[in-house]
Amino acid sequence: MNGYQTYEDLLVWQKAHKVVLEIYRFTNESELKKDFALRDQIRRSAISVTSNIVEGHERYGKKEFNYFLNVSKASCSELRSQLRLAKDLSYISENDHVTLENKLLEINKMIFGLMKYIKSK
Repeated sequence: MNGYQTYEDLLVWQKAHKVVLEIYRFTNESELKKDFALRDQIRRSAISVTSNIVEGHERYGKKEFNYFLNVSKASCSELRSQLRLAKDLSYISENDHVTLENKLLEINKMIFGLMKYIKSK
């Protein structure tokens, strides 16, 4: 993007970062904490969303940035699927699932919008 803008300035990164923090708090407090494999995979997917935004932002070209945004978008969808599994296993409530699902759908749309913006420049 702009040479002066940091990844912390990107609203999509800010929102995704808040979700990562929420995921960590949630996985430490819910029944999910006992399912180490699923808990860790959920955490890795959440971290991947923010990490790929950062990695793409720090690359030099639009093509590379879009590639990493695409990976981030895919990780966001992967996280949604894992949270659905956690709900279906009764690790998280329907209400918690819906709240996280809505946040992730918004982030996914924001990533897509950023991809479109970068391609247009």
